[in-house]
Amino acid sequence: MPGFCRDCRRDVPEQVARCSACGSPRLLRHPQIETLAIAHVDCDAFYATIEKRDDPNLADKPVIVGGGQRGVVLTACYVARTFGVRSAMPMFEARRLCPQATVVRPNMDKYARVGREVRELMFKLTPLVEPMSIDEAFMDLSGTARLHGMSPAKALAGFAGEVEHALGITVSIGLAENKFLAKIASDLDKPRGFAVLGGGEAAAFLAPRPVTLIFGVGKIAQQRLSRDGLRSIGDLQRAGEKDLRRRYGAEGARLFRLAHGLDNRPVQAEREAKSISAETTFDRDIADFRLLELRLWRLAEKVSWRLKGNGLAGSTVTLKLKSADFRLRTRAQSHAHPTQLASRIFAVGRELLARETDGTMFRLIGIGVSGLCDADGADFADLIDRRSAGAEQAMDRLRERFGEEAVVKGLALEGDDEE
Repeated sequence: MPGFCRDCRRDVPEQVARCSACGSPRLLRHPQIETLAIAHVDCDAFYATIEKRDDPNLADKPVIVGGGQRGVVLTACYVARTFGVRSAMPMFEARRLCPQATVVRPNMDKYARVGREVRELMFKLTPLVEPMSIDEAFMDLSGTARLHGMSPAKALAGFAGEVEHALGITVSIGLAENKFLAKIASDLDKPRGFAVLGGGEAAAFLAPRPVTLIFGVGKIAQQRLSRDGLRSIGDLQRAGEKDLRRRYGAEGARLFRLAHGLDNRPVQAEREAKSISAETTFDRDIADFRLLELRLWRLAEKVSWRLKGNGLAGSTVTLKLKSADFRLRTRAQSHAHPTQLASRIFAVGRELLARETDGTMFRLIGIGVSGLCDADGADFADLIDRRSAGAEQAMDRLRERFGEEAVVKGLALEGDDEE
């Protein structure tokens, strides 16, 4: 079975447990290691790792990045996770589980800067980099072996080492033949891991795992599938495409393909992005306009933040809704003047949402902006726009300096009370 040392990247015989050249035990072996080229790269406990890097006194201590008694955990280091602390957990619960933890207020400006530095190292390997968040991305290294003089797997191992030595943080890598399998593989060997998942072994590997491993299958979908006797991915495999399509329409066909490890989504380069969007799947289905509106506001802020971070604006706002029976609704509205403001994105989305709130129970809501262009000159069509832009820019500067919770608009505060 072909393999190499992840530290010095020299080929290693099949039987050895350590690299004969450098003595490292970090060996990577897989039958397809020379040919697979789709990777998912995930920074390990990103925010917490940066804080430990910048304060050596925190190196061996449990660290939680978050803030406020009513806030949530953004990231917990791996030491804190041994106490049960997890991302998105309420801070009061995290403090109860790990009272000795050091809690650090988030510094989003610093994290964004490190994220950009990681991204630049990715672009040294391939132009096909698709960021999923500030600390993770898909990469397509197809056809790069001649350029780098080595296989994609070895090039990625070198990238991981460069990130660690140059930036002082670590990454975990999943390598596969498609995005779905690569994302799963990147979680198999954390932290500082590198896992390979081939197409031929995918179905057997996935079969015993829960249906929630498939992206888009949240609590509501899990409950519905469970009522139909579909609890594991193996159950989906045995059900067959025809039966799943009959029960769930297009969603059933998607579940069947992914249950067999099939995913034809391409890695889409950031510079070729046609839209920027955000969405969320609810823990329980929602029909109430007010509750939907609150979630829409948070998503509009996320989209706005990403637009601003990439220096982009867009002229078309699209609302996405998925009903409890998995039927998808998309509604769009275009304007002459591009925007990157959360307030304008939300206003359009809210107007579209009001037309669709008819008692239908929804399991997912999303909002996106397309018709992208350079942000120069956006949001200055009239005096009101200029004032809105100035106000948002001031809030953004406060958040960059003091963290995301430094400024919270009234709508979001109301949402905290209701939830």
